[in-house]
Amino acid sequence: MKSRHAVSRRRFLGTSLAVAGFPTIIPGSALGLNGAVAPSERVVLGSIGVGDRGRAILEGALQCKEAQVVGVCDVKANCREAATALINDFYGNQDCFAVKDHAELLAKPDIDGVIVASCDHWHVLHALAATRLGKGVYVEKPMGCTVAEDQALRAAVQKHGTVFQFGTQQRSDGKFHDACSLVRMGAIGELHTIYVWAPPSVAGAPAQEAPVPETLDYERWLGPAPFKPYTLERDSNKWWWHISDYALGFIAGWGIHPADIAYWGAGDAVRTPFTIEGVGRYPVGEVCDTATDWKATCTYDSGLVIEFRATPAPRDWVDRFQARPDHGTAFVGSEGWIQVNRSGMTCFPESVAKKDIKDSPLFKSRHHMRDYVQAIRDKRQTVAPIDEAVQSDLFCQVADIALRVGKPLRWDPAAERFENSDEANARLSRPMRAPWSLEG
Repeated sequence: MKSRHAVSRRRFLGTSLAVAGFPTIIPGSALGLNGAVAPSERVVLGSIGVGDRGRAILEGALQCKEAQVVGVCDVKANCREAATALINDFYGNQDCFAVKDHAELLAKPDIDGVIVASCDHWHVLHALAATRLGKGVYVEKPMGCTVAEDQALRAAVQKHGTVFQFGTQQRSDGKFHDACSLVRMGAIGELHTIYVWAPPSVAGAPAQEAPVPETLDYERWLGPAPFKPYTLERDSNKWWWHISDYALGFIAGWGIHPADIAYWGAGDAVRTPFTIEGVGRYPVGEVCDTATDWKATCTYDSGLVIEFRATPAPRDWVDRFQARPDHGTAFVGSEGWIQVNRSGMTCFPESVAKKDIKDSPLFKSRHHMRDYVQAIRDKRQTVAPIDEAVQSDLFCQVADIALRVGKPLRWDPAAERFENSDEANARLSRPMRAPWSLEG
């Protein structure tokens, strides 16, 4: 991928110095020698949302020699300043620009792709705006706050041929790839059950109104969300992740990680209609109102069963799979099991781990951000493409809706609707505050 200003830079290096009478002695790094990537050949990136999580992802982008980060956008002045300093310090210059309006960043014609790590209720709107302008998009998880948002982004990505990477970074971790490959290749026999567990949301955010911090553009931070008076630390990661106006809570915000691995490993077994039932605990009358506990059972027409729970995981799960109590995915088949989490992989029998997976049907990425950058450069699909991202994201959304409705539901993945509940289908979308909309 060559940015539009790459040609002028290359011509400058090749002709301007010679015309001026200087010898064209160019540093090897500028030409891409000695393993370096010439600046004119780098994928140019901007980043929307550079708070704590956004800066962590940004650091991954800075480590990609194939990329050049040139600009940041955030509604918080202190976050813009911190990210700008990080980028300028890394490159040893003062070239990074910072804005609070994402449209201003996206208007830069030389930007090839963006990193979207804003608040969850902004993810899809930011990604849609980038997609419609021909930029690649890396979208931090979860994708959207409604099924309609996910559908709108998928349609736009498909229409514009956008390079898309979902922020399910576990797909670029070798142990998760290996676990899912073993399951897909029949190493544990016929898959019949998957156990999925993740941290719950929290309650207890301060309810007292407070002055809006001088560093925050609160109106733009709210964006499509309904207006609510600012309450103390409302915009803090400690709280907004667990407020339904801005997120689905950790049933999606954390749950997407082990759920995505379940779907990656299960393959076609999760592409059939399923029944979901269970119970969830939701705070009432508090600022935080997302699930602080849940137990859901999904029974697929394929015969597969997925048990999805908030942590801590049941003691028998932890003991059986030698697993962590705070998160994980365990696949159980007719001839054994495999469990994987961020600490490692366990299996029974132990010989399962030694099976050959060189012919795995799954793409192997070794670095999530580098995979995104290289996909933009090579115009190819990423390890976490839009169709698979929507599929696993909708699993979390369907679980949340089913638990809120409080009765067994049937989900049709082809129609992406519930078969037996108008009440549940009414939750597939929600209004956005003007002037924001999915139509652009």
